[in-house]
Amino acid sequence: MANPFEENYPVAAQWAEGGGWIEIGHPGHIEAFIAALDEGGLIWGGEKDYDSVDEALRDLESGLAEWIEENR
Repeated sequence: MANPFEENYPVAAQWAEGGGWIEIGHPGHIEAFIAALDEGGLIWGGEKDYDSVDEALRDLESGLAEWIEENR
């Protein structure tokens, strides 16, 4: 059975499965609502607010894909 998250956000799923992690919400230490991190710290941070979680995840997907292309 297919995983809907992996189908809709393959880069984010690969990031999380590969040792990075994603924070969603306002945990207090960063301004972004959604962020991608690894053991070195913040890799990508989104906007402060979004109209929906799906919008935030789509922004993560494109921002993280761009970061990976430029840095790996």
